[in-house]
Amino acid sequence: MIVYADATAIVKLYVTERGSSDVAELLTRAQIVGTSIISRVEVAAALARATRVGVLSATSGRAAQRAFARGWPDVAKVLVTEALINQAETVAWDHGLRGYDALQLASALTWKEAVGEDVFLATYDHELWDAAEDAGLRRWPEKFPR
Repeated sequence: MIVYADATAIVKLYVTERGSSDVAELLTRAQIVGTSIISRVEVAAALARATRVGVLSATSGRAAQRAFARGWPDVAKVLVTEALINQAETVAWDHGLRGYDALQLASALTWKEAVGEDVFLATYDHELWDAAEDAGLRRWPEKFPR
């Protein structure tokens, strides 16, 4: 199984919440995991926010950020290029997505093309999850948690 994980899925590896163990299991089973280079800042921002609002203590937040940084080299990255931005612009219009969601979807589609196989898009963003199937990607989780 080849997985493209967006930031909402990756964060669950570092913040214990509903779906965290499912994401860990999925990524353990995956042959290869890819994400957009923008996920680095999205995950860092999510961890910083979780710390600011008290979901994580300052110590836990920094530890989560360090753990994420240690694992970052092990993830295949889709780089942001002019071609990717063009595709993101198109998918933003086609699927009514916000900017970073459009970049994530365009990155997942680029990843699928690069590996030449089906790709599971792992996301906990409802709009992105909806758009994934319409764009030709397999979605994970199979049913969106409510």
